[in-house]
Amino acid sequence: MAEPLRVLQRPKSLTTLAADAIRGRIVRGELGLGSPLSENALALELGVSKTPIREALLQLKMEGLVSIQPQRGSFVFDLSQDEIRQLGELRETLEVTALNGAMKGSRDLLVAALNTIVDAMAEAVSSADNGRYRVLDADFHRALFEHAGNCYLADCYGGFAFRIQALRARLCGDPALNAISLRDHRRLRDLIAEGDADAARALLVKHMTRTVGDYLASMEQSAAAAE
Repeated sequence: MAEPLRVLQRPKSLTTLAADAIRGRIVRGELGLGSPLSENALALELGVSKTPIREALLQLKMEGLVSIQPQRGSFVFDLSQDEIRQLGELRETLEVTALNGAMKGSRDLLVAALNTIVDAMAEAVSSADNGRYRVLDADFHRALFEHAGNCYLADCYGGFAFRIQALRARLCGDPALNAISLRDHRRLRDLIAEGDADAARALLVKHMTRTVGDYLASMEQSAAAAE
């Protein structure tokens, strides 16, 4: 009997590869917020022509990571203090809703996923692996949406998740903030496991509010240092 045909995986296009590379640099904090993006320089660095770079930048613009300004060029996204507060408010609304849905639905599956993530977060903090911690932090919050039972909610979060990751990258280099973050995530995991929805919501809101405050403080410090 002949073996069933396997579905062939199409290789990623140059545009997709370029978008992945540029997105990764933005999210990891290697490209500063508001910094210019040269099509020529990126094409040279990535070994491709300018066409896939230009198409990649258009894709990243749709994701909110790149700003394309007529007659000026392309830039990494940047946010004012008010915009950061507004983004924090939107994130809070969606994430609390996701938490409610996950706790009413597949709470056991969520707790199992969070156990794995929190254990890995603790290892990352112990080994001072800030890059790994940043990724795991994003995984923790994404897990709430993955178990909320609402694909539209997850889609809404996906619309600005990369911007949240990029902002997070500017904070995850501080070991003291990572230690506080880990404490919050452990406690939140425990409250979800205990089924204490009210306390879990309160801690989640407090955690996200602190994150916004920490980032705004870092912005003010950077501005003061530049003067």
